[in-house]
Amino acid sequence: MIVYPAMDLMEGQCVRLAQGRFEDRTTYSSDPAEALARFAEDGAEWAHIVDLDGARAKEPRQHELLAELAEGSNLKLQVAGGFRTAEQISRMLDAGVERVVIGSLAVQQPEAVQGFLERFGGERITLALDVRVVDGVPMVATAGWTETSGRTLWDTAALYPQARHLLVTDISRDGMMTGPNFELLRETVERLPTLDVQASGGIASLGDIPPLTTAGVIIGKALWEGNIALKDALSLARA
Repeated sequence: MIVYPAMDLMEGQCVRLAQGRFEDRTTYSSDPAEALARFAEDGAEWAHIVDLDGARAKEPRQHELLAELAEGSNLKLQVAGGFRTAEQISRMLDAGVERVVIGSLAVQQPEAVQGFLERFGGERITLALDVRVVDGVPMVATAGWTETSGRTLWDTAALYPQARHLLVTDISRDGMMTGPNFELLRETVERLPTLDVQASGGIASLGDIPPLTTAGVIIGKALWEGNIALKDALSLARA
């Protein structure tokens, strides 16, 4: 299992949100390059970085910073936030980013995202689907988690047979450190066996890692709050 230490950026600073609420943020660091260096020192091979300003604006806001971080780090970076065009994706990949994350666009403009997968390949694109579980059914949410798309997680994933990486977030757990939705994640792995699934949302302690059957896990707030030491998470995931 790959551990992705997560970094959310607003105005160039490392922050975390609670359930995606921009007004409910905590600032941890003003130096994202230094934070990446600490991840690397602890033994991480990957990092997950989100341009929250870009995600909110639905267009690039901190892509210059993302490119600088990719060029200056030895880590493999998976980056998200505001990506809408092939040109924006190409620029990140040229800067050294390993994968670009596509979220709401996968629901709103499936033909465009299918084109991204065809052009760049499934290994360079991660689909990120944020879900709200309604009567036991995972429904994909959009517009900063304020709207439900009307599509299930399964219907949306079926649009992308060429995809290889899928990041699934139960939005009721994100940033809350209440533990992940193990049932949802197990079902996702079982129903979508051709995808490398990344678990996101709710990771609170080292005890949350062993039950996961996913190919990867995103750990954010628990790292920044000191509830989990990255070295320990990496050792556990590799055991």
